[in-house]
Amino acid sequence: MSPRNAPDRIFNKRHTGLELDDYFVGPRDINKHSKWPLFLQMHGSILPKMIVPMLLVGGWATMVTLVFRHVHKPGVNPILLTVTGFVVGLGLSFRSSTAYERYAEGRRLWGQLILTCQTLGRVVWIHAGERPDSRRDDVLGKLTAMNLLVAFAVALKHKLRFEPYTNYEDLDQLVAHLDTFAQTATTDENMYQAKKPDLFHVVGEHLGLAFATSNPRKVLKRATEPLGNLPLEILCYLAAYVDELVAQGQLPVPMQQTTAYNGLSALNDAMVNMERVLNTPLPIAYAIAIAQITWLYVILLPFQLYSALGWITIPGTMAGAYIILGLLFIGREVENPFGNDTNDLPLDLFCLQIVEDLETISSKPKPKVSEFTRSAKNKVLYPMSESPYSHWANRPESTIRNALRNRPYLAYAKPKSATI
Repeated sequence: MSPRNAPDRIFNKRHTGLELDDYFVGPRDINKHSKWPLFLQMHGSILPKMIVPMLLVGGWATMVTLVFRHVHKPGVNPILLTVTGFVVGLGLSFRSSTAYERYAEGRRLWGQLILTCQTLGRVVWIHAGERPDSRRDDVLGKLTAMNLLVAFAVALKHKLRFEPYTNYEDLDQLVAHLDTFAQTATTDENMYQAKKPDLFHVVGEHLGLAFATSNPRKVLKRATEPLGNLPLEILCYLAAYVDELVAQGQLPVPMQQTTAYNGLSALNDAMVNMERVLNTPLPIAYAIAIAQITWLYVILLPFQLYSALGWITIPGTMAGAYIILGLLFIGREVENPFGNDTNDLPLDLFCLQIVEDLETISSKPKPKVSEFTRSAKNKVLYPMSESPYSHWANRPESTIRNALRNRPYLAYAKPKSATI
């Protein structure tokens, strides 16, 4: 099939859409560069979610200021601001550090997953032999195994986002030939169809309104059939393929067999650890206490500031609240790194990287050593010498070893003076 007639790729890093929804929904594209100063950038900022809280704080500060101005003079000692501020700072520091720790752990685990897919891809494509009487079948079998590696990563991405079925554009054709619980549960009667949320929920989620945020696990709760564990089931098919390679003698070297089985274990380990990060949030007692302490501090701000600032208490309270609540909201934003928010990990790009890496590995047959070592472009002693392989092949071994002995001194040689 010519590239002109090729179908649109599901995994495509070139997204040219300018929809407004893309600005607020989905992980931020790390390949895009903004020339705006960082403090003026809105994409990824928590400012939209701060609008409603800041309006409430501004209204509260205005009311307190008017009461103190026209009804009752304050008698509050500002020392309370210092004492409570220290406690709030400790709580927010703990909240932010635990949230970022989860974010960093999620990124490390996806890095491990990408590395393992690359390793298994090399084992399958390079180390697994092709039988002379069935080369075509062996090549197609290798491609099937590499597609299963992609399917594992994509299925894990959907599992981490509480999307348990297979009717997703980037997953459907990768697992259609597998007998899995998720495939069986995905029927016309009960398969999950992603519905576009109405305007109320869209605006409410962007503004950070808790009552407008939907439960991400609601699809799992509505299931009427066993959903299984799709990534784990895909691993079982991969394990069966590796067993077949070993049984047929296509992986004769014990070290290669060990690498293949260790790779399967590494995939399983990455999956379990990602589920651990997802299903072990900050204990609810900590989360509630930190939120209550923070809001109590913000509510008390105008009482503490009025005697010193007067009418400036209103903007002063809003500025202080933005700083304090901003740190609280950031911790909540990055606590789950696998979601679909702007600041979450770009799991789609990670899956795309796996696809491109495996396509690169499988784009050519196993290299023949004699072809690239004896090439006329192989300058074996570069930069000391630009002579090709054939030049040194006609030299005695002693000459080659003498050149190698002198090569470390090349970095200390004085440059030749330019000719005038």
